[in-house]
Formats: sequence, C-alpha cells, structure tokens
Amino acid sequence: MVYRAEYNRVAVYDYACRWWNDRNMNFPNFTDDCTGFVSQCLLAGGIPMQYTGNVESGWWFRRTHAYESWSYSWSVAHSLRWYLASRDAADFARTVDEARDLMIGDVILYDWNGDGIWQHSAIVVGHDPKGEPLVAAHTANSFNRPWRYETSPSWSVNTKYVFFHIFD
Repeated sequence: MVYRAEYNRVAVYDYACRWWNDRNMNFPNFTDDCTGFVSQCLLAGGIPMQYTGNVESGWWFRRTHAYESWSYSWSVAHSLRWYLASRDAADFARTVDEARDLMIGDVILYDWNGDGIWQHSAIVVGHDPKGEPLVAAHTANSFNRPWRYETSPSWSVNTKYVFFHIFD
C-alpha cells in the first residue's frame, strides 16, 4: 500500500477535542475503547484503512446495515502496535526514540508491566511548557494528560512505551 494523502493533524486534534469524552456512534463502542478512539483519530487525519476482511490483518472497520466488523488492529492496543510497526504501515508511520519527537496526531502505546503485551494507546494532542507530549485517550477518558500516565492505576515502574510518528 502506498500512502499518498497528507496527514491532517488539525483534523486529528479537532476529532480528539470533539470525542475524547464521548462516543461517536458511527463506530463500535468498546468497553476498553482506547485503541478504537486512536483508530478513529487516525482515520479523521486521513490515514486510509487497509481492508482485508481478515480480523488478523490490515487496519479497518466495516459497517453494513445489519453487521459490523473490524480488524484486531482497529480495536486492540497490542495489535495496533504491531500493525504500525509492520510493512503495511511503513508508508505512513515509523517509530521514534523520544516522546519529545512526537507531534499532534502521533501515537503512543503502553505496556504497563513491561511484559511485551501492549495494553493501552493514546493520541498526542499537544505539548506542555517543557515540550513534553500531552495525550487524549478513551477507556479512562482523558484530554491533555501527561503522556507518561504515571498517575494511572495501571502504570508501574516497569511500564514501557513505543512512540509512532505519522508522516505528514
């Protein structure tokens, strides 16, 4: 897949502002909705879905008049982490080493226990006065939250992060 559209960070920000504390009924409402929300933000910014019809591949959501389906990467943090690192996403995403290198519309994934299983995702919506990213997320709805999540009951000293920059 070749990504040719420009990523619209303003559209991502606007979407996150509108929906961080609510659910867009055009999409499934998951109990743990962090990755569904991040996927919606990426889509709002212009990242094209990669529909495969197989829940284990691509990054997609489909709705017909009577049926909804989606890929694991649309709704599960662990799957989104590996999709963004895959060749399928190489045209629009890459990892960066430092959170400070992230821009509005970039993605952070969280492995709370450091065991290699990624449990949470968030979208960058701004920066604090020191240049550290602020994020928005669902599940525990938040906006302009410090990216490290150290006040979360899920956070531990073993927490690991992966940072994805989305190409403009």
